[in-house]
Amino acid sequence: MRKSSRTSTKPVVGLNIEPGYVAAVQVSVNGRPSIERAATAVLEPGVVRDGEVVDVEGLSAALRDLFREHKLPKRVRLGVANQRIVVRTMDLPPLEDPKELETAARFSAQDHIPMPLDQAVLDHQLVGMVDTPDGRKARVVLVAARSDMIDRVLAAATAAGLRPDGIDLSAFAMIRALVADQPDDEAVLYLHVGGVTNLALAEGRRCLFTRVVPGGSELMAQELSERRGLTLEHSHGWLEHVGLEEDVTLIEGDPEIVTEARGVLIDGVRRIADEVRNSIDFYRMQEGAVSVQRAVLTGPAVSIPGLAPALSAEVGLDVSTGLVPVASPEAVGDIHVGRLVIAAGLAVEEVPEA
Repeated sequence: MRKSSRTSTKPVVGLNIEPGYVAAVQVSVNGRPSIERAATAVLEPGVVRDGEVVDVEGLSAALRDLFREHKLPKRVRLGVANQRIVVRTMDLPPLEDPKELETAARFSAQDHIPMPLDQAVLDHQLVGMVDTPDGRKARVVLVAARSDMIDRVLAAATAAGLRPDGIDLSAFAMIRALVADQPDDEAVLYLHVGGVTNLALAEGRRCLFTRVVPGGSELMAQELSERRGLTLEHSHGWLEHVGLEEDVTLIEGDPEIVTEARGVLIDGVRRIADEVRNSIDFYRMQEGAVSVQRAVLTGPAVSIPGLAPALSAEVGLDVSTGLVPVASPEAVGDIHVGRLVIAAGLAVEEVPEA
């Protein structure tokens, strides 16, 4: 959304900030991203809420410690994903010149964005040329974010001594990270389930629709923590231990916690499935909507056994898991790769192709 106009040979770190955790990733790209270095840090509850930075100082301190401990490069590209980001699809005159198309997108934004444009940061992505009842048009995805929300992210990063190189929509980064494994002629629904649930529908590299809803695996862990008096770390551990595959009566551990964890997971999957179905139904009402073929699950929720099949059964789509290759085991250590996907996509220089 805010991109550097310069080119640089200096390494860039993709920085994904979500409720509950932050992930930093360096990648190499040879046809597809591969994780070279990665680090994560836990964020205290309330530092980031529903995808928005609430405690700038708290986030800044966590970032400063993370980059100092792991000696990561300071040049970063940040991702944003929350409900205060507005995404709209527009049909514009079939302009070939990118600058003219940008001007047209900004001019038309005032009719599509429910916020004062002087308080918004705008970006757009060309989907392609389409035939409409009014003739041939350039279809674009317009993204608008509140300036104050963007400013808090930048303030936390700069106060931590980092050098922001750009800010991008986390949904675009998710597609960049995973698209190499997907055919170009299918509409794929990407789902990142972690601190929030981030949905992106794409054909190849082209993002057709995206939406962010609060809640995800982090909310499940919080619910279990509150019900059983556990730390968040222990709650995450229990959710991964219990999962959704094995008969709950055969799982080792405190039977009450096991039963509670299974109930939290079942309820959480149903909530996510409801949001997925509602999002698909909303997208289908748009002119020119394509049929969703299948879904790819990524994010921290991938580490929960059986969650992908359970989600598949609820939404009526084939749901596979999507991860980014790792250059070596030492690159990630004991971090589950699902936590690193969006950060890996942010570390990729190029934007999705139209």
